[in-house]
Amino acid sequence: MSRWPELAAHLALVNGVGPGTKVGIFATTVGALDAVAAFVEEVYRLGGVPQVLLTEERYDRYALAHADEEVLRVPAPLELASMEWADVHVSFRGMEPPAAEIDGARLSLQREGKGVVSTARWRGTRWTLVRIPSAEWADLVGVPAAQLEREFFAGTLADWEAHRAHLDRLCERLNGVRTVRIVDAGTDLILDCTGRTWVPFAGEANLPDGEVATAPREDGVDGRISFPGRFWFGGARITDLRLEFSGGRVVRAEAAEGADFVDRVLAAPGARVVGELGIGTNPSMRTMTGDLLLDEKILGTVHIALGRSYPQCGGLNESAIHWDIVKDLRPSGRLEIDGEALIDGERYAPVLAGD
Repeated sequence: MSRWPELAAHLALVNGVGPGTKVGIFATTVGALDAVAAFVEEVYRLGGVPQVLLTEERYDRYALAHADEEVLRVPAPLELASMEWADVHVSFRGMEPPAAEIDGARLSLQREGKGVVSTARWRGTRWTLVRIPSAEWADLVGVPAAQLEREFFAGTLADWEAHRAHLDRLCERLNGVRTVRIVDAGTDLILDCTGRTWVPFAGEANLPDGEVATAPREDGVDGRISFPGRFWFGGARITDLRLEFSGGRVVRAEAAEGADFVDRVLAAPGARVVGELGIGTNPSMRTMTGDLLLDEKILGTVHIALGRSYPQCGGLNESAIHWDIVKDLRPSGRLEIDGEALIDGERYAPVLAGD
């Protein structure tokens, strides 16, 4: 990958890096260090002050293997200190293949501590998360590494000014919507979005990017939704997840694999409530990877996030958990807004497609 300087310049621009800006940087794998180096150089060139923490995912596995439960659930103190010090935070998150065996109960405790750090990030800094594909992850999901690389840069270094203009128009249309319905095999979910605000994500907070999102009413989600296939959250593999909602809360959860982990996550305060409803809008992203940060941007997908909601959307739910779960509607599903189809398999309404 040779476009790291271009990415670094974009990150500095969208986060307002300039003289004296304090920039906290996390690298979650050593495979991300070329991207980190380009960004550090750009921050120094602009007069900022970068500080880097190597928050290697492999180190988290050692904690899962050996640390006691109280240590697992405590937020990492240096990571929290970085959030308190920084004006800007950028995480370069390499796609590290998960361990073959993970204790779901212990992993859910670790996610509690990480949730405290992420809450400090979005409350106290200007921030961007960058999810960087790897050859190892490409092998894991059985797609060519070059394909993931092409989609990563196409979905990262896009014409964000034009895309934002399109997303602003889409949000204007969605802001008057009362109900959103997701329909597919094993799925019929209705989300009440009355009075809530839709916001665009166009190359600033997440890379790759391209989505619009809102916070459904906390008591306004009913029905069932299925997520066929496998995906990962925090290193845990989950297969064929099915959720049932009543009165805004998950009342039943099943999975062919990872069910114990799902139950542990749902036990966290606020985790049974949908904090976010998002719609992918990036036409350059096509490949479902099992990685939520990439898959949620794909045009033709919809995602819900259990747990913490975005206050700018009008959401009220608070939680250390924010778990995005992506549903691919392209094969046969449908997304309706007040009864009008926005997504119908591979067909998209003009307001979504940007026509």
